[in-house]
Amino acid sequence: MASFKAACVQMRSGRSVQANVEAAEAMIREAAAAGAGYVLTPEMTTILDRDKANLLASIGPEDIDPSLQRFRELARELGIHLHIGSMAIKLPDDHIANRSFLIAPNGAIVGRYDKIHMFDVDLSGGESYRESATYRAGDTAVVADLPWTKLGLTVCYDVRFPVLHRTLAKAGAAVIAVPAAFTKKTGEAHWDVLLRARAIETGSYIVAAAQGGHHEDGRDTYGHSMIIDPWGKILVEAGIEPGIIVADIDPAFSASARQAIPALLNERSFSLPEIPMVGSFAI
Repeated sequence: MASFKAACVQMRSGRSVQANVEAAEAMIREAAAAGAGYVLTPEMTTILDRDKANLLASIGPEDIDPSLQRFRELARELGIHLHIGSMAIKLPDDHIANRSFLIAPNGAIVGRYDKIHMFDVDLSGGESYRESATYRAGDTAVVADLPWTKLGLTVCYDVRFPVLHRTLAKAGAAVIAVPAAFTKKTGEAHWDVLLRARAIETGSYIVAAAQGGHHEDGRDTYGHSMIIDPWGKILVEAGIEPGIIVADIDPAFSASARQAIPALLNERSFSLPEIPMVGSFAI
């Protein structure tokens, strides 16, 4: 298993699809020039807008989406595996998918993943998020082939669900992608802890490209894109501003980490007996 360079593109996507695509393209080119053979962009690369009507007016179905076509042409031109962390894709009946695309160097789409877990929450200070009101959740985990190893696909809030990551690792993924638009509040508290935990418990590299800063739709995202090794070490970390980070990935190190701590092999199923109740109290 050969080593390769992976890059994260950190963005501050706004409401203009064209402006976002142009910003992404510039940084993707920078990452390729730095030697990255695999480049990951963040969740909602092409548009970040909580207004559903505006969002629907700005996007289209996958088969005619001009942004996706441009990214396919870019992957072909640069000869890289380009992973668009996610885009808003219009589905029938005005539903939307939060969909990730892995594009091969020949421009073919070799992996698609619809975000499974929806972030529905009310935060202190008046912030409220209802992804399920806008997006249709996926129901299928995805592992795709890279020339160097297998890649597990996730998106943002998925990082809080360890069983998904263990499933991907058991299916052979030595690298797991975590494109995200984490809020500033939850990012400050949990981002690096969750990412390092997912790396350690699965023995996988975590490549996490994030949105960062204050966005046109009023939200604040945490940034701090990271690449983490299977031992939980942060190899490289961004700040809050748009830009790229690059690190070497050695799939053989994932294999050795899993051999040293064989948690995936040692995991066992178990039962939880029903607890007898007396009145309203467990005994």
